[in-house]
Amino acid sequence: MNGLDSAIRDAGAAAYVAYGSSADANVLYLTRFRTTDPVVYVAKPGERGMLIVPQMEHERAVRESIAAVVTRADAGYLDYIKAGEPRWRATAHMLADLAAGPVLVPANFPLALARELESFHPVLLDSKGTVEGMRAVKTPEEIEQIRSVQRVTEAAMERGIALIRSSSPKGGVLHRDGRPLTSEAVRAEMHAFLLAHGCRGIDTIVSCGPDTALPHNLGTGPLLENEPIVIDVFPQDELTGYHADMTRTVVKGEPSPAIREMYEAVRDAKILGASMVKAGAVGADLYRAVVDLFGERGYESNTRGFTHSLGHGVGLEVHEEPSLGPQGGELVAGNVVTVEPGLYYPGIGGVRLEDMGAVTGTGFDRFTQYGEGLTI
Repeated sequence: MNGLDSAIRDAGAAAYVAYGSSADANVLYLTRFRTTDPVVYVAKPGERGMLIVPQMEHERAVRESIAAVVTRADAGYLDYIKAGEPRWRATAHMLADLAAGPVLVPANFPLALARELESFHPVLLDSKGTVEGMRAVKTPEEIEQIRSVQRVTEAAMERGIALIRSSSPKGGVLHRDGRPLTSEAVRAEMHAFLLAHGCRGIDTIVSCGPDTALPHNLGTGPLLENEPIVIDVFPQDELTGYHADMTRTVVKGEPSPAIREMYEAVRDAKILGASMVKAGAVGADLYRAVVDLFGERGYESNTRGFTHSLGHGVGLEVHEEPSLGPQGGELVAGNVVTVEPGLYYPGIGGVRLEDMGAVTGTGFDRFTQYGEGLTI
């Protein structure tokens, strides 16, 4: 945790404190302990980080966490509760004793706890996002964990696309087993597969026709013949907490000329973006190169056409640092990023393709091996 030690010293703080459940990616990263209830993490320069948990979680935390583990009782919290202090005050009192000086906290630190803590020591905001920056550079072990999730993700994508491929059109609506094939049915099939393989799918996008013009429309109802179907799946491994992320756009039948041309432009933009990924490249430069490509093909960017960034980091959160957007900074080896250009036009539809891989010193180590093709 040398980066965190430096941040504490540079801020003139005595300790760094985080508070939350493992749904907070920073807490999970610092402790490697999964819990639905909030815990407290305290780090001091040159010392092993400390995880403070309820008594009932002590033995499990000792087994699972990379931090030193103490109970709330041993940390003094219950003494302050017994003295009549409210929960936030008792937590602040405990932290003040442990820190013994100014405290550095992340941007999502609870305001109620910060206010109580300020009555003991100065509370300093880690505006640089130190832990987020540490999370952005993956270890070889983390890279393999993400790569593993991607393999399951691709198999789930194939389950969804196979349903569409095996459907038959009736009156412009895709049918399977005598019933209309819906976004909900494809999503449920994919989620069931993910769950059976240790991953959790949430808000998987299976949008069709006009809905595809809205990048994050989940999609609902029957899928249609000759219309674009965008499938965007970003599951999380239930054990490690790491995500994968991928998107494909398909048409069952004959796509319109406009959709076909959009698909070709998006495919070429993805190839261009991926070819530019390497350590030292600047995310904003990759974004602008794709904007220029789209412009040469007659497509706008920003408010119409290409309306989002070219990509983002993936890890314990599905969207994290670094960015391949207008403000994106320099990529470094160990970043795991997506390359996901898209075009969206009301009345026509949308197309998005997304691959994921690691940044290396020489290029893009693509995790995504799943093929692509517009018509199925």
